[in-house]
Amino acid sequence: MRGLLTIALYGLQEALRRRIFHVVLLLTLLYLGLYWLGASTAFDEVREFEGALPVEEEELTGGTLFGLSMFGSLFLGAVLATFLTLGVVRGDAERGLLQPLVVRPIGRTALLLGRFLGAAAICVPYVMAVYAICAVITRSSSYSGWWPDQFVRPGLQLAAGVLVIGALALLGSIFLSATANGIAVFMIFGAGLVAGLLGQIGEALNSPTLESVATRASWALPFEALYQDALHRITSESRGFTGLAIQLGPFGGSQAGGAKLPLWVGAYFAVALLVSVAAFRRKDL
Repeated sequence: MRGLLTIALYGLQEALRRRIFHVVLLLTLLYLGLYWLGASTAFDEVREFEGALPVEEEELTGGTLFGLSMFGSLFLGAVLATFLTLGVVRGDAERGLLQPLVVRPIGRTALLLGRFLGAAAICVPYVMAVYAICAVITRSSSYSGWWPDQFVRPGLQLAAGVLVIGALALLGSIFLSATANGIAVFMIFGAGLVAGLLGQIGEALNSPTLESVATRASWALPFEALYQDALHRITSESRGFTGLAIQLGPFGGSQAGGAKLPLWVGAYFAVALLVSVAAFRRKDL
């Protein structure tokens, strides 16, 4: 355990040295500022046309805006997780930083898990904080004080999705250079986004085939399934046309994941880490 904590702190010190947190902080402040401006403007516009739409205008606006902010939180968390894990093995090996750390008593397994724990210790609070701030911005911008139907679990699902992305980046770092791994992870993230949009298209066209392909792709990349289930939960009590409109959602429609989703994500996550450990043990440095 002491070795894991030592490696986790080492990973955080490396991130500070490379000024990763400086970039993330700047992007986060810019994102929150833009979201506050957009939310305030959107609710002001809705008040001017109050009663013109056959839905609860503020409920629809709040759900749609907050769903968009959830994608932003997931994306920023994915960026942070990727940059904290993309160079864990090959990146550090190429710079000569890895070899002195994998000798006993630390070992390869402790190094890999320690670096991941360090990344998780940053990414989970970060995603939850951005998610909560966006919820507060949405509530303060709305006259009716809009608030998601479920608050805690959707935030935890976004954090879990970011951890899945981090686990995939950790696995890729064993085989790919830091640059190639970063490109691969963001292409995987984009594939999940495409799966969500494909599901929306399938629903709009009433195509069971497209919906089935989209669902399987989302579960193959479970960060997307977690995002869709989180979208469903923030408006789970909405009814009628309002609920239908929100279900269309931004960047992938809301879909209930069901009781099997947490089990699948846990198994997916465990397999990714086990494969990473097994591959790292067999890798020549």
